[in-house]
Amino acid sequence: MSHSTVPRTRAEAKTDEKTPAGSGDTAGPRGRRRAGKLSLRLRFRRDRTLILMTLPAILLLLVFNYIPIFGNVVAFQDYDPYLSDNGFVAMFESPWVGFEQFERIFQDSGFWHAVQNTFVLFFLQLVLFFPIPILLALVINSVIRPRVRAVAQAIMYLPHFFSWVLVVTVFQQIFGGAGIIAQTLRQHGYEGFDLMTDPGIFKFLVTAEGVWKDAGWGIIVFLAALSAVSNDLYEAAAMDGAGRWRRMWHITLPALRPVIALLLVLRVGDALTVGFEQLLLQRDSVGPGASEVLDTYVWWNGIRNQDFSYAAAAGLIKGVVGLALVLTANKVAHLMGEQGVYKK
Repeated sequence: MSHSTVPRTRAEAKTDEKTPAGSGDTAGPRGRRRAGKLSLRLRFRRDRTLILMTLPAILLLLVFNYIPIFGNVVAFQDYDPYLSDNGFVAMFESPWVGFEQFERIFQDSGFWHAVQNTFVLFFLQLVLFFPIPILLALVINSVIRPRVRAVAQAIMYLPHFFSWVLVVTVFQQIFGGAGIIAQTLRQHGYEGFDLMTDPGIFKFLVTAEGVWKDAGWGIIVFLAALSAVSNDLYEAAAMDGAGRWRRMWHITLPALRPVIALLLVLRVGDALTVGFEQLLLQRDSVGPGASEVLDTYVWWNGIRNQDFSYAAAAGLIKGVVGLALVLTANKVAHLMGEQGVYKK
């Protein structure tokens, strides 16, 4: 019997009689979208609990991230906070100088040296630090016993909660001139060393500190992505004769690819921020030649030298370049077929 000759029930016939032409599902996709669209008031009533939960985070972003953006106007002024008892009022009373601060920055060799150190540290952290959480997540995910996996993950995640003061102190006690390794070498007749004051290896030392502190945080993100991979895929691949390495290459890594692309875009956007507190704590031990980056450069000129307009201009340049890097990296992610930070 064909589909057109299938008898309909009495309820279906009554429904057809009550449904006018051009209404309901026969109105087309445009009518269905109009029928399913909720007003702003109804959506607020539906999601008011979630909105209230996110309200503190939104207020923090407004107060500490978005409202201070208006302070970048001092980059185009010769800002003097002592023109008024109120620094906010002094911003309106300071004279405008246009792009004079930016001209000073581009003529300053110290600025370009800070830019060079910043990008060198970024590439070292991208090459040495970024793959390590992926590799550790793959190793932990391959552990069969859940208790061993949980203990290993907790141990690796613990340093994330340490402050940079504690992290630098731990490395000082191990690799410093009076550290454990140097003292052990001296006790056995060898010459000791002090890696914490060596400008030549400082960039690798900073990267090692970052790996030890934050690798555990990245492991959580990649393990969450791996948990969404169905075991049926691994079982089917194993039945087809695929070994462990082929299963990892054709199943595990493709599952991590969207997360890797997203984190890589965010990492590129954060390229000019390579650890202000970490570098500031070790600035005196290795000197500004090895440790000066854009963040410490802005702090030194803005806070220590009180050249607020100059520091604001340097910070504005950093923000614009960071935004350009995010947009570029996200475009590359789209060309690779990934979503990135936002869709096309």
